[in-house]
Amino acid sequence: MSNELVKKEEKQLVVKEERNITDNVLNKIHQFQSNGQIYFPENYSPENALKSAWLKLQEVKDKNGKLALETCTQPSIANALLSMVIQGLNPMKNQCYFIPFGNQLTLMRSYFGSIAVAKQFGEIKDITAEVIYEGDKVETSINKGKTIITSHTRSFENINKANIVGAYATILYKNNTEESIVMTIDQIKTSWKKSKLNPEGKDSTHSQFTEDMCKRTVINKICKYYINTKDDSNLNMIKMAYETSDEEMKEAEVEYEIEEKANKELIDIENNEEDAAASEETTAEENTIDIDENTEERKPSF
Repeated sequence: MSNELVKKEEKQLVVKEERNITDNVLNKIHQFQSNGQIYFPENYSPENALKSAWLKLQEVKDKNGKLALETCTQPSIANALLSMVIQGLNPMKNQCYFIPFGNQLTLMRSYFGSIAVAKQFGEIKDITAEVIYEGDKVETSINKGKTIITSHTRSFENINKANIVGAYATILYKNNTEESIVMTIDQIKTSWKKSKLNPEGKDSTHSQFTEDMCKRTVINKICKYYINTKDDSNLNMIKMAYETSDEEMKEAEVEYEIEEKANKELIDIENNEEDAAASEETTAEENTIDIDENTEERKPSF
């Protein structure tokens, strides 16, 4: 068989696989829409987001340099795409990323994505974040349990990622009110330790882009708090997808670490197992995409 014929057949298989997965995702989305469970902003197109995601996935590789589309299961790919669309995210806007853990594809929001999800509730004008360096002067007030940043002054000489002592994020509402959360660097680093992506390594993203990762942490925290306080029935699906994508990523990290460290050393996974179990108990099974009903693999759902 000639190389041209092989390439042609491989291309046809990729196109067929894309249609199978994206068609399943779109069918599920249309079902949610027809049932009044979800709606999207006028400028969001699920079809365009899926096309963008599929293009991005052509370049996503695992730690061994293999394409995620070849190593990850179809159910995990489909559910990562479904979670992306339900949350109204677009990878072309750097709102989310696809990360493979073993044979499971997971969706990770950037802080741009967390902001985009929070804004869908219609009350928020903007969400900002800033780091606090040693020597900065930050004054706060508390009004009815809500923290307000009243002033933040800094000298140019203070700017040094080695001297970050904290960070804060602020929600600016359309009614001209605002609220903030403040985290110390110790609290931020404690949050980072939950990740298995080696945040303390000198070449890690956390070490190289410390300011951005601090901002991401406080933005995600305030967005999660805000989203979890909403009870609009039309947006419950977004809340569920937002929470579940976090839980599935934690679970995939744990399963991947177990596989990598099998028979080498003991690891503490008690908390992660409890989180995963809690997630499974509260998950709505009817929202799962089944690519292959005969497979024995546990399929992610939300």
